[in-house]
Amino acid sequence: MRNIRASREFSLALRLLLLNQFGIDIGFYLLMPFLAAYLEQGLGMSAALVGLVLGARNLSQQGLFILGGSAADRLGPRVVIITGCALRTTGFALFAFGNSLPLLLGASVLTGVAAALFYPAVRTYVALESGDRKSEAFALLNVYATTGSLMGLLLGSVLFLADFRIWAIVVASVFGVLTVAQAMTLPPHPVAPRRTSGSVLGDWREAFGNRRFLLFCLATTGMFTMENQLYLLLPDGAFDASGWKGSAGVLLAAGAVANVLFQLRITRALARNGGGTRWVSPGIVVMGLSFLLPLFVCLGDPPASRREAVAHMVVMVAGSVMLFFGIMVAHPTVLEMVPTFGRDTLTGTYFGLFYVFSGLAATAGNAVVGRTMDLGEKAGLGWLPWVCCLTFGLFSAGAVALLGRTGMLPAMPVPAPAAAPVPERRAAPGSSLVRRAGSRVVRVAPMGSKAMRTAGKVPENSTAALESGPAAGDGRPPGTAHLPGPFRAGDDAAEQPPR
Repeated sequence: MRNIRASREFSLALRLLLLNQFGIDIGFYLLMPFLAAYLEQGLGMSAALVGLVLGARNLSQQGLFILGGSAADRLGPRVVIITGCALRTTGFALFAFGNSLPLLLGASVLTGVAAALFYPAVRTYVALESGDRKSEAFALLNVYATTGSLMGLLLGSVLFLADFRIWAIVVASVFGVLTVAQAMTLPPHPVAPRRTSGSVLGDWREAFGNRRFLLFCLATTGMFTMENQLYLLLPDGAFDASGWKGSAGVLLAAGAVANVLFQLRITRALARNGGGTRWVSPGIVVMGLSFLLPLFVCLGDPPASRREAVAHMVVMVAGSVMLFFGIMVAHPTVLEMVPTFGRDTLTGTYFGLFYVFSGLAATAGNAVVGRTMDLGEKAGLGWLPWVCCLTFGLFSAGAVALLGRTGMLPAMPVPAPAAAPVPERRAAPGSSLVRRAGSRVVRVAPMGSKAMRTAGKVPENSTAALESGPAAGDGRPPGTAHLPGPFRAGDDAAEQPPR
């Protein structure tokens, strides 16, 4: 309920994007993890052709993130979001009706291109639309995405017993509805102003020439490598520790529940304690340390009884939840920081480049971890992949901390603490009511006037409605009204720490 209430505080467009992210992740994880089995068992394709189809999606997605980001800058994120969702609808429909290699390759490429357009554009829209509440908006995006992925995996594991093509049509229909809803609801103008000069290559040169941003991308690669172990190392370790094939789902379910319950609380708590930037390195450290817990159960013999298997799973779940907590601390702030390295008109380009780096990091990191898993099994060094992930975390956290200490990270606004309320004095009819709001002195319209009798509204064209003068250190331009009492909630939104 807390997440739903927080979602309602944002604009209708952002609420739709959160719902859209939820639906996208349900559909993706409902079908894509089971696509290989469908191609091999349902269509009789060889392992080489299955690898070709799946590789085409990954290549088109990772290689085109930068194009999706530039398109969001040039055309506006709204157009790119709708286009990406429409392409995903077409791609999943082709998976339902295609049974030849060209059609399946086309479907795979379309879904990859759709993701390359959709993800940078959505993050660009959220960054530009959410104002000073970027970290909270990205936290909610993380909640909806995690919940959607879990529901998709659970539904997929159950519904895979039915015809894959039927559910591909269902998912494509859902994506089609979301496409129409976005076309009807998202504002018809781009959130960021259009570029009237310069070229796309010039934008790329500017982004690639931003040494601070490139170092930041490299420093956070360990975070994405560790996050991807939810689908590689942790499921393998859970199976070894418990002997149960469904153990991977338990790890994801526990992490998703923790995400739903605590993500927003964590993000708001960090904002009240100096902002999330200072907590990125500690969050990555927590992610790395989470790989130490499985060492207590993954290096011994298989469980001899059900009770022992359950005990082992408790340890594995604790490690998974700890990893999720580290992600909840670091990930929203990392996304909040990405657009601050460059101009507002290049927000999409920076997000696109960031996702290129994160995708390459995840691929290379998985290759390294997979290699250590093989070496550990052959040499009897079962601890090797877990220590490898810990090393990724410590190096990544150290690199981010070093960037912060050397001034390479952009300065992020720190929310000011809420001012303690001061009781207002009753005033006689006809006199003005004076209230102190923090460091500001506010003069309200005379008691008994029409302005004061108007409940919940600010009178139009009223010269006596509000007068305010900034006190020392206020930073508010002269003549800017600051609403007291019931009118103050919206005016103070940017000055209050997230709740």
